[in-house]
Amino acid sequence: METATKSNHIGRKIGRIRELRGIKQEALAAELGISQQSVSHLEQSETVEEEKLEQVAKALGVSKEAIKNFNEEAVFNIIGNSYHDQSSSLNYNCTFNPLEKLIQAYDENKKLYERLLEAEKEKVKYLEELLKKR
Repeated sequence: METATKSNHIGRKIGRIRELRGIKQEALAAELGISQQSVSHLEQSETVEEEKLEQVAKALGVSKEAIKNFNEEAVFNIIGNSYHDQSSSLNYNCTFNPLEKLIQAYDENKKLYERLLEAEKEKVKYLEELLKKR
């Protein structure tokens, strides 16, 4: 029976998902507006109230169902495969549009390039003025 308890231990699932997402307890605590110690206690709890679970799921960027149905073995199977298993209980939807991020990075680089180019033009103009004075 201990194995069944472990597989349904919501706190451990929350902790493991947090770790897999590369989120520290302190960051999750800040997102939830609680202390790091409260997050630690939450991750030790076998059950979590639905409202709190909803808040944690949102902070982790997953659904409540993904936490409830989390299965470590399934995660490793998904990572091992080169495709996404549509029967998985986890939600792997991207939370941002990669193309938008690429365009945003391009625009930022373009603005930086334009500022650098303008600075170089100012330097050339200044040096030309110095040469004229000699």
